[in-house]
Amino acid sequence: MDTSALQKFAQAARQDLLEQVGSRLTFVLKPESPARREYPMTVNQLEKAMTVQGKVGLIDQVAYIWFNRFCALRFMDVNGYNRVGVLSPSEGQIQPEILAEAKSGIIDDTQFNRRIADQIKGLLGGSISSQDAQAEAYRLLIVGSCNGLFEHMPFLFERIQDFTELLMPDDLLSENSILAEMRKVMTEDTCQDVEIIGWLYQFYISEKKDQVFAGLKKNQKITAENIPAATQLFTPHWIVRYLVENSLGRLWLLNRPQSRLAEQMDYYIAPEEPETDFLRIERPEEIRICDPAAGSGHMLTYAFDLLYAIYEEEGYDPNEIPELIIEHNLYGIEIDRRAGALASFALEMKAAEKLGRRRFFRMDAKPNVCVLEDVSFSASEMDDVIGIVGKDLYTADLRETLTQFEQATNFGSLIVPKFKDPAETARLIKAKNFSEDLLLSEVNERLAKVLQMAEYLSPKYHVVVANPPYLGGKGMNGHLTVFAKENYPDSKIDLFAMFMERTLSLSLKRGMMAMINMQSWMFLSSYENLRGKLLTHSTILSMAHLGERGFDTIGGAVVSTTAFVIQNAYHSSFNGDYARLVDGSSESEKSAQIQVAIQNPDCGWFYRASADDFGKVPGRPIAYWASTPVINSFETGLRLGDLLDTAQGMKTLNNDRFIREWPEVSFDKTSIRNSELSKWFPINHGGGFRKWFGYNESLLNWEDEGTEIKELAVSRYNSVTRTVTGMCHYFSPGITWGAISSGTLSARKFPDGFLFTNAGMCAFGGEYNQLLCMALLNSEVGEHILKILAPSVNFGPNQIRELRLLCSDADQNYIREQLRTAIHISKSDWDAYETSWDFTALPLLQPDHRAATLEATYTALRANWQGMTDQVQRLEEENNRIFIDAYGLQDELTPEVPLNEITLTCNPAYRYGIKNDSAANEARLRADTVAEFLSYAVGCMFGRYSLEASGLILANQGETLADYLARIPEPTFMPDDDNVIPLIDFEGDWFQDDICERFKQFLHISFGDEHYAENIAFIENALGKSIQKYFVKDFYNDHVKRYKKRPIYWLFSSPKGTFNALIYMHRYTPSTVSVVLNEYLRDFRAKLEARKDNYNHTLIISSASQKEKADAVKQINKLDQAIVEINDYEREVLYPLAGQNLAIDLDDGVKHNYPLFGTALKKITGLS
Repeated sequence: MDTSALQKFAQAARQDLLEQVGSRLTFVLKPESPARREYPMTVNQLEKAMTVQGKVGLIDQVAYIWFNRFCALRFMDVNGYNRVGVLSPSEGQIQPEILAEAKSGIIDDTQFNRRIADQIKGLLGGSISSQDAQAEAYRLLIVGSCNGLFEHMPFLFERIQDFTELLMPDDLLSENSILAEMRKVMTEDTCQDVEIIGWLYQFYISEKKDQVFAGLKKNQKITAENIPAATQLFTPHWIVRYLVENSLGRLWLLNRPQSRLAEQMDYYIAPEEPETDFLRIERPEEIRICDPAAGSGHMLTYAFDLLYAIYEEEGYDPNEIPELIIEHNLYGIEIDRRAGALASFALEMKAAEKLGRRRFFRMDAKPNVCVLEDVSFSASEMDDVIGIVGKDLYTADLRETLTQFEQATNFGSLIVPKFKDPAETARLIKAKNFSEDLLLSEVNERLAKVLQMAEYLSPKYHVVVANPPYLGGKGMNGHLTVFAKENYPDSKIDLFAMFMERTLSLSLKRGMMAMINMQSWMFLSSYENLRGKLLTHSTILSMAHLGERGFDTIGGAVVSTTAFVIQNAYHSSFNGDYARLVDGSSESEKSAQIQVAIQNPDCGWFYRASADDFGKVPGRPIAYWASTPVINSFETGLRLGDLLDTAQGMKTLNNDRFIREWPEVSFDKTSIRNSELSKWFPINHGGGFRKWFGYNESLLNWEDEGTEIKELAVSRYNSVTRTVTGMCHYFSPGITWGAISSGTLSARKFPDGFLFTNAGMCAFGGEYNQLLCMALLNSEVGEHILKILAPSVNFGPNQIRELRLLCSDADQNYIREQLRTAIHISKSDWDAYETSWDFTALPLLQPDHRAATLEATYTALRANWQGMTDQVQRLEEENNRIFIDAYGLQDELTPEVPLNEITLTCNPAYRYGIKNDSAANEARLRADTVAEFLSYAVGCMFGRYSLEASGLILANQGETLADYLARIPEPTFMPDDDNVIPLIDFEGDWFQDDICERFKQFLHISFGDEHYAENIAFIENALGKSIQKYFVKDFYNDHVKRYKKRPIYWLFSSPKGTFNALIYMHRYTPSTVSVVLNEYLRDFRAKLEARKDNYNHTLIISSASQKEKADAVKQINKLDQAIVEINDYEREVLYPLAGQNLAIDLDDGVKHNYPLFGTALKKITGLS
């Protein structure tokens, strides 16, 4: 079903209904409103309800009541279950059929009493005056139709004798009314299946769901009344079929081996071996199926279909089957009254589909859907309960059960009633009559409700099937959090996990639980106790592991899910059936994949595994796809945790305060340059996919051994070690990897002197062991096994330490030697770029690659890079071969490493990916290399680098040209003296130290004069534009990207970019803005005005041609616009800023300092 139109309609309908009901409410509550005269008691009831619920809550409730009723009436119209169309016109007509009949004098006297019928006739005949007689008559017809359905469906069509009728929407007959729009989407085709009601329910509350989750991001806990909206998710039909067919269908086929039911179950996975230990069933009426989070009843409606086939196969009368199913087989539990009503309606419609209208309305059975309610008893009312049930039945268990439902709408089906026989007690009190004692009668009603809820929550079901609510502990309200900790200690992390425990306990011994939920319980260490309980007390019969994109209505990779069937009995060696559907990109693809797997178990994504297999893997992950060699490695290999100490680093509690990118601060204040007076220390803080070496980018404020961080930890938690962890390993050499990855872990070596955070996991130990373990982690085998230990791509210390190492002594020695080469090459590659703190000089300027021209130099450098890439590829493939052989995984893995996974920046396949062809990547690499050459030249212009010395020169706050000359007394290329380099986006030559002129000087000096023109041509060809255009249009964007939105060069820029001037933040002083203003901006304006004067002169001289004068007019207009822009920039921005003599502290970081200059600087999108 295409649900996009349904979604658009339901969301618009909600807004329309809220607006109309709100308007009606305002009108009804006016002192002079007719409703106050005609229905004073009803208006009084309305005002009381608004006091309790609030205006917004009341409007929301009434709007939804009418949405539910309209949807139900339209569905019944389309399928012929109403005598006449209540919302629908007859064919070829425009007005609803019931209204057309009424206008013809036909009014059903079984639904409308004489008074209402006369009122309708009077309105339509004109004897009763009204501003809109037809609309008022139609409202009465709808109300009467709803009341007429009350007897059969009281859960949805309560008798309308209260304020709900007063607040009924007005606009029901116009072309743009909600009913007209409803008819467009609820067509005969879409109403073939009652699941449309569920879709409409989900979409109607979707905006409320978005609001709830927006609040959650602001740390607003999800209250009981918002749990339904927050957790509603309509289950795709094929998943419903899989769950029901492999639980209910499987149970029936075990009891009736000769049944042909499997022929109509497309998602049924037949047992591999005959089974003997199953729940015995004699007759279909015995089967009890429950959905403890019923929602709109999707699971139950398909169970109805399957049960109908079962009854039919057993020879039952088709006219009796629907009532038998509804009376005996299906049970739903729900906390949302609106959803519960829809679930009941859906089951009624399934019966109507089979029986037809006349037989359906003669059916007595009502759906067994229990909507949980909050019920409490005072101390005196408890005494009344004793009087009702008698002292013999008033046990401690009953008393406790009476208190368990005080927050039923919060805890839902997770409540486990203490009282074990509520049905018998309910039967006894039902026979008692308290009609003469109103107070006791009310207590008795509440007691009956508790006993009813307790009975529904008793362990009596053969099959329990559910898509439970998903809600993590962080979103739970306080009462729910306490309840979870006390009652579900092994699954308290999420509601879905608690429901796993609860649904098993709702089923009979050897009964079945079928569920779809988040896959996290299968793997995460926080669910290990839950897995242990499940694997030792129950048995996984089958699983459809969906992974991401299992729900088309949730775009992208938002949730990863799994569907499964578990028997409430333990069989340790039973091989369950597992379909691995994680590669499917949509519902339809996954549906097709499982059908292929069922037909062809050798398809490559169908597996069989037992609890015994899972028990051999540390943490007992549900790693059903793990092969025998992999599982055996956990018993025979060396545990990485015994070779290295894996550790998680600190949580700073405020990364913005304590962490900087290394170029942001004064280099002399880092331990890289100055080990004795350091404030900033290197830190492993995660990073992207890169093996062997790199991502050394961040620094941590660890001044005075981390005094500030420790003080914050103590103030927050009264403890240092709760958040500042791993201190025994600080400053030790080791290997590191990102705690969270997009898919594949990559381990890197780092030297001594580093700290580490919880984003950059580390392992420490002997040098040889570090190399061996890094070799395994960066191998195909390591990746293969980590998909078992950490399939959620969260690579914590616990997962890494449980890897097993298998490798001969000879291979170990070989690996250690070869890996040193890989590390050396990777470090050389990392340090070849100015973003490394060990950067010394640009590769294009190093003697090893130097040739006569820039192009020839690049060619030599590119050949060197290719050699580095090829060598690392050979080393990694040999590393893979060694481990594949050692683990015996030749049938599962190959040693080849794709070129795009050779993680060197000089490798374009890695740097840019392989979406483009190699020629495009080569062109991009050439362009980027040239851009890096220009960036290095700018660094030399500011004195950050020098052609005469390696590494950083000026890299500390406030350093000047004098400091530079103290280190480089006779530079061949002199840095800028005032720390301002103009970039003018206006035709002409404006400044001697313009960035283009300075670069040309740099090129002359660095590559000589002989091939200067050729070198310029190579640069501009590589960039695809002129040098001037690159500097003005692209340079700063490239710089911001290169330094990850923490630029060290800052661009003063007028609003339209006509005037631009770069400064180097390390050389910034409080007078720098004045220099930009007085020496450059005002000078530029004076030159613009002088040029304008020249063009004005052209206009008045007689010798100028018409073409010259026309061109002069155009230039004057352009100059006027530029002058206005410059004047505005000076007046509104730069002049006020210059007067502030603003000081900055590099320790505060770019994120703090850059915004201090406001609109004087070019905006950096996403500076955060």
